[in-house]
Amino acid sequence: MSNEIDETMKRIQTHKGVVGTIVVNSEGIAIKSTLDNTTTVQYAVPYADKARSVVRDLDPSNDLTFLRIRSKKHEIMVAPDKEFILIVVQNPTD
Repeated sequence: MSNEIDETMKRIQTHKGVVGTIVVNSEGIAIKSTLDNTTTVQYAVPYADKARSVVRDLDPSNDLTFLRIRSKKHEIMVAPDKEFILIVVQNPTD
């Protein structure tokens, strides 16, 4: 499984504008990242904890499948799975 995660992260990292990728486990702890520790925590903690709960607050019968947030500085994409959450930080102007 780890090799599959590594390959996916490498493939995503080659896309234009990608700043970094983070894999978070079900407890919200970053287990792999291409970003430095401070930046990883900055993105992993709020997005892993809040993304799924926001969708459920809006509609309790629904679940998050993909979340894309764009700000002036970055675009953050969150893709949850059963065991992991993949977070990709991208520069939207590249």
